[in-house]
Amino acid sequence: MSQNWWDGAVIYQIYPRSFRDSNADGIGDLPGITDKLTSIADLGVDCIWLSPFFKSPFKDFGYDVSDYRAVDPVFGTDEDFDMLLDKAHSLGLKVILDQVLCHCSAEHKWFEESRQDRTNPKADWFVWSDPKPDGTEPNNWLSFFGGRAWTWDAQRRQYYFHNFLTSQPNLNHQNPEVRAAVIAECQYWLDKGVDGFRLDAIHTLAFDPEFRDNDPRGAEEAGGDDSRVAQPFGMQYIQSRQIDQPWGEVFLKELRTLGDSYDEPRFLMGELGGEDGMAMIDRFTQPGLLHSCYNFDLLAWDGQTAEELEGVLRRVTDNLDGHQITFATSNHDVPRISSRQVKRLDLQPRDTDRVAMMMIELELALHGSVCIYQGEELGLEDADRLTFEDLQDPWGIEFWPTFKGRDTCRTPIPWNANEPHAGFSLAEKPWLPVDERHLSRSMDQQMADPTSFRAQVKRRIAQRKAGEILMGGDLEVLDSPEDMVVFKRKSGNKIQDMIFNFGTKTASFDGIDVEGLSSIFTSPVPE
Repeated sequence: MSQNWWDGAVIYQIYPRSFRDSNADGIGDLPGITDKLTSIADLGVDCIWLSPFFKSPFKDFGYDVSDYRAVDPVFGTDEDFDMLLDKAHSLGLKVILDQVLCHCSAEHKWFEESRQDRTNPKADWFVWSDPKPDGTEPNNWLSFFGGRAWTWDAQRRQYYFHNFLTSQPNLNHQNPEVRAAVIAECQYWLDKGVDGFRLDAIHTLAFDPEFRDNDPRGAEEAGGDDSRVAQPFGMQYIQSRQIDQPWGEVFLKELRTLGDSYDEPRFLMGELGGEDGMAMIDRFTQPGLLHSCYNFDLLAWDGQTAEELEGVLRRVTDNLDGHQITFATSNHDVPRISSRQVKRLDLQPRDTDRVAMMMIELELALHGSVCIYQGEELGLEDADRLTFEDLQDPWGIEFWPTFKGRDTCRTPIPWNANEPHAGFSLAEKPWLPVDERHLSRSMDQQMADPTSFRAQVKRRIAQRKAGEILMGGDLEVLDSPEDMVVFKRKSGNKIQDMIFNFGTKTASFDGIDVEGLSSIFTSPVPE
């Protein structure tokens, strides 16, 4: 087995705005995280991943960075981060930061200089293009957040490219000066002692330098009756031209060289999206590139059937080897897993806990590293009752009401059911409201109850870390009856079956009866 700490690691994602507010301004912050780190360490995880806390105008809530080296005052100070890092390390927790390196904020000093004219030192640091002869955009590329992926800049008299908001211009990583500058920003944090990075939407780094049109695919192929088909970018094969071009590997090699230069190599984990996520992971984790990646195969917006889950695992075994993958079933960009699965499996709300636990068990039974999103260990439901007036996410605001965006999974963590806003904040009004359904699942109640959902998750994490098979073994997907997912984990001469029944009735596999909405892990035996 590899000696890298991230092999088999359980990574806990913290979305700082919604974790804990220490100064009563309604927004979570770094001191609030530091205050609650012991509860995370108690869960038995190996690492925390912090979503962005860098200086930002927050048009996309921190995923639009205006200064990569500065802690935004909303979240605290540089000293607050240093205290967080020191405490995490003292508790045995590694710390990885969310780095947004494909684009930055339009308020970053780099872009402010670049847009001045076409001859300044940073003129080529972003993706600029002249209009077509009729004044229109250079091609048909569309923004993920609505509208064209090009915005006219009157001062420079050119269009600039942005995969997301108009205020998130794409950096031009074809320019070696850009790559060197971004590497330097990363080195600043690694020199502080940060243990690695999660690289946001790293597949959007490289574009077609000839600016050729994306190929069309139409509404039906884009998603049928999925509510997201209301977003036109789904009607294009964006991977054909707009994202994921081969020259992007140059930057990944340079970043890996930096990470490997430390006495203890730093972990590099990429987030990927695209038409064939597993093939992308295989390419992005070739020797000398990233250590691991995750995609959206287990983060499907509307959940998945047992057959679809089995298909994900088969794609893993068909495309990947060893620890080149990180699994995630929830994060800050998709509805919470329990609500997605209950909806997809056509179950009743009373089944939420059982489905949520099954998905935790499934994730912890897989190889590679895994991510647990804050609140997932509490079994929180998606806060899908938010009104339009509650929304903060520009994506949801743009496509309301067919698409509510990402706020539903970003509501504050309930720490104490008997305190204002469930102990998240003493502010009159937090940035997002606490879902009343979450009060009965508060952290204080669950930590005091040895039978709680959180207690069961803690035991499952301990079982994973205690077992050679779960930490480092191979995975083989088996043919299984309808509504079931079955796979083997193997290590050395030992073998163990993992059987999941996503149906509501008892079903059998290989003579083993499994109740509805439950799982059974057989005892390890010689192969």
